[in-house]
Amino acid sequence: MGFGEQGPAGRDAVGSGDRVLADRDPVNEEAVAAHPPADAPATVRTGRGISPMALLRACRPRQWLKNALVFAAPAAAGVLVTAQGAVGALIAFAAFCVAASGVYLLNDAADVEADRRHPRKRHRPIAAGLVPVRLAWTAGALLVALAPALAALSGDWRLPAVVAGYLALTFSYTYWLKHQAVVDLVAVAGCHVIRAFAGAVAVDVPVTSWFLVVVSLGSLQLVAGKREVELRASGGVSTRAVLAAYTPGYLAGVRAMSSGAMIVTYCLWALNERAGLSYGISIVPFVLIVLRHNLLVDQGVGEEPEELALRDRPTQVFVALLLVSLIIGIHLT
Repeated sequence: MGFGEQGPAGRDAVGSGDRVLADRDPVNEEAVAAHPPADAPATVRTGRGISPMALLRACRPRQWLKNALVFAAPAAAGVLVTAQGAVGALIAFAAFCVAASGVYLLNDAADVEADRRHPRKRHRPIAAGLVPVRLAWTAGALLVALAPALAALSGDWRLPAVVAGYLALTFSYTYWLKHQAVVDLVAVAGCHVIRAFAGAVAVDVPVTSWFLVVVSLGSLQLVAGKREVELRASGGVSTRAVLAAYTPGYLAGVRAMSSGAMIVTYCLWALNERAGLSYGISIVPFVLIVLRHNLLVDQGVGEEPEELALRDRPTQVFVALLLVSLIIGIHLT
């Protein structure tokens, strides 16, 4: 299975050198033109308009899947099925999507030169020259400013404050924390935890320690797996400087520790007296999700965890089973 850019469906050979061009997908064609092979002469793109689709791609809408964490607490509390709960959760989701896209634009604008040396990231719209760096800075700043204002629609000042905290952490990561070994793992995991916490704030439900521990450990597992796959794929030559401080064995150890602790914590919650045995049936699909992710990371898949949820069929089945079992648990408790 592939998780990178789609390969061209058709190719044209031009000239005596049989230079390979992209297929007729205009976005991919522009990306390849902006970054020709290393032995090709440099070209300068002039007089080309800005593609709205390229700008949308730069906002990384697929990454919005991470923001689905805001629905976790409302769903666990059983309030997501109410009108007020659904509206509050959707406002939080929209605010985090806007905030995340703004951060992605600013981050890609800041890392444009490094991304152009990355085998996969060089095809991103900003690195490929499809979206001007200046436009990325402007659009990113506007989205970042819009996110807390959108969160304020919830009518609770705490949600804009949480969104602002998320932005503060992500900017700290972008310009400092991502260069600090170990701290970078915790910072990225912390962003996931904030998303989950925001969902609880949006619908005004308490957050249990069980919930926070499981989300924290799960986030750390995903981040460690992402770094591990990236390190192995780099072959010792990576554009992410902090990876030089890691070894695959260390990251695999962090992943294993997080996975084991998360499973134990989830089992203790699912089987405790207050939750009741009705939640116990959710342990099986939960463990399957964790084991499946570890297997894929060992196979070199997982640099983009959200792609697993979108394309890996076993993961989708296990997640569906987990949701069904939790719904059963909620109604039987």
